[in-house]
Amino acid sequence: MNEYRYTLEKGSKTFICPNCGRKSFVRYIDIETGDYLPEKYGRCNHEDSCIPHYHLNPYKDGYAKKTKEQQYKPIIHKKQDVKLKPVPIPVEVLKQTLAGYEKNVFIQNLLLRVAFPFEVQDIEKVISWYYLGTVSHGYRAGAIAFPFIDIDNNTRAIQIKQFDKANHTTGTDFLHSIIEKYYIKNKKPLPQWLQKYNNNDKKVSCLFGEHLLSKYPHSPIALVEAPKTAVYGTLYFGFPEQSENLLWLAVYNKSSFSFDKLRVLQGRDVFVFPDLSKDGNTFKEWEQKAKEYEQQLPGTRFIFSDLLEQLATETDKVKGNDIADVLIKLDWRKFRKTTEKQPNNSRTIVEKQPLPTELVKKEFKVFEKEKPEDWSKDISELENYFANIELPTESVKLNTWTTIVDILLFVESSLAAVKRYNGNRTFLPDLNRLKSLKKLLE
Repeated sequence: MNEYRYTLEKGSKTFICPNCGRKSFVRYIDIETGDYLPEKYGRCNHEDSCIPHYHLNPYKDGYAKKTKEQQYKPIIHKKQDVKLKPVPIPVEVLKQTLAGYEKNVFIQNLLLRVAFPFEVQDIEKVISWYYLGTVSHGYRAGAIAFPFIDIDNNTRAIQIKQFDKANHTTGTDFLHSIIEKYYIKNKKPLPQWLQKYNNNDKKVSCLFGEHLLSKYPHSPIALVEAPKTAVYGTLYFGFPEQSENLLWLAVYNKSSFSFDKLRVLQGRDVFVFPDLSKDGNTFKEWEQKAKEYEQQLPGTRFIFSDLLEQLATETDKVKGNDIADVLIKLDWRKFRKTTEKQPNNSRTIVEKQPLPTELVKKEFKVFEKEKPEDWSKDISELENYFANIELPTESVKLNTWTTIVDILLFVESSLAAVKRYNGNRTFLPDLNRLKSLKKLLE
């Protein structure tokens, strides 16, 4: 059988109609090469509302003749996917969402309505970190905007989520869709950027919080499904100004745990917290994929915990609850600053910020699938260093959360701990504090 070489593309893929501005335009393809014809060739599916109805046929305007090819060719199935560079949402559009927080239900819940309201400065910080925004007008008024910004600071998508006063989701949308509906309702042509943006194969094509990877290149990652959960994780466990603290990112949804998105995490330790699901299907699927991804991403570790799966009720699983549903019932202050006294010496007080990984293990009993470690070289270097310097007699402020009063006792007790428990990651904070003290004294 023979067919026309140039034919309308089969399937559900559509583009912006050059006549009516709707995403209802089917383009012509060259079935021999798999390439699209120039953008003007195609047909709009909205025959009634696209007035006059747009249909430009390459055989009727002379295009096919100009190619000096026969109009009829044997069918050769060489159609290939045409991958175009994703068109981002303009910065100006993102900036317009960065206001109206007094109307933002999600933000106001965190400040006033949750069981343990957060401090204003922490809310302000998490807003500026993730560029959280607000929909101030229209049918989504009061909703929060979660922008997905890639490692090159391009805004790939802006998810819109509406919450009730208990911070349960009541509606989901995307900003580009809201804008498109507005222009269509008012019978206005779509902005040029939106016409191009609608041609993107995927809208959510990066991780939520991905833009922070460059700022914190050594931080271990906490990976969850939804942006809301990443925000909760950051508010509970703190911000990764210290390299050992977790950087919370989100994939968007269950099917977004994909290699294309996660390849940007190469070389990181990634603590993965899948949402609950019936029969634990999400956990199993993500864990299996992670094993395959580790083979393709040298130096990357995906660390899973099945504690939520073990403790969850059937109702929790059906609802698809996640770590955020556990966190919000707890007092975030217990996850922050603590004070501990060294045994047998009341003079030594260490104020510290517990590692998020420690707190995860403590609060949820998360057991890491660890590879054996050996700290012997680090311990030897630290032991030699402290043995050959004169330690200060006054107190030292190690960081924002840690003040060491008796340095000699601190060094002796910490070295004893890491030597005895060499490689046990529970005592990694002791090793890291010794390294920080060495760096400070140097």
